[in-house]
Amino acid sequence: MKNLVIIALVLFVRLFSAQNVYLTKVEKTNDNTDKFLYKISEENVNAQYLGDVEVQGFAKDDAAVFSLIYKKAKEIGANTFTLKPFENIDGSPQDFNPANYRLSLYYLPKEKLLNQTGYVYLFASSEKNQKISINRTDYEISPRSYLILKVIPGKIYTISTKKLLGSTIRLQPKSDEGNQYFQISATKIKADESGVGGLNLKSGDIISLEKSYAEFLSTIYNEEKQRN
Repeated sequence: MKNLVIIALVLFVRLFSAQNVYLTKVEKTNDNTDKFLYKISEENVNAQYLGDVEVQGFAKDDAAVFSLIYKKAKEIGANTFTLKPFENIDGSPQDFNPANYRLSLYYLPKEKLLNQTGYVYLFASSEKNQKISINRTDYEISPRSYLILKVIPGKIYTISTKKLLGSTIRLQPKSDEGNQYFQISATKIKADESGVGGLNLKSGDIISLEKSYAEFLSTIYNEEKQRN
């Protein structure tokens, strides 16, 4: 009986904490086969509105949530999106709630997309503060937050996680090069695959992100201002 109660509680917690993604409005559909899903400005008059998708419930696995949103967007042929805040009674926009938010989906021809250049985005993980060093200047990024680094073409930028066995990358942006996106992961412990047994400790990775996913994170995460 005790085991049944424990199982029921576990199932209840999983159900309660589950995150669901729904198409709540479909205005029209588009037959495009674009693989990307980029964020655009609400003022983009060239975008064709297709519908809304709503996320209900909080989840730590942002990649899984984005995958669900992406699938819903492609069902109606969307290749771009904007955040569509819910409104208060007085018509003012509500503050962003990571447990319940809405995105408007659009189709925008590729040639109308702006080429965004000159910045590097650094995202923290969803759970832990991340300490990093950029050209020997230290920063700490809060969970579910990101830092935008304005870069100068030709200048070398060394980004490090400042941890034992951590990662370091060196960037030298070119003129008119598109924005770059990275996530600083939390400490990870993974199984040893050498056959000897034990654990492999990886204390800090810098992971390159695909633009669509990165722009989704920049929508649901908070921007932290860079110190001068």
